[in-house]
Amino acid sequence: MADPEVLVGKPIIKGTRLSVDFILSLFAEGWTESQVLENYPQIDMDDLKAVFAFAQACLAEEDYVALRKLG
Repeated sequence: MADPEVLVGKPIIKGTRLSVDFILSLFAEGWTESQVLENYPQIDMDDLKAVFAFAQACLAEEDYVALRKLG
């Protein structure tokens, strides 16, 4: 869900001020699902599934072009 009035329109977990990119960054840093849920008790497993589904949908809509490094 994105609302221009909340976090400058970044997609957030509904009912929170936790952005999708923030949650994904925790996983990129090595956090586990359990750690995220323990540290942010306002979200649950369904919220995490929604974050992953959103990220997948964003990637599925993108076109990628292979670039070759020059030199």
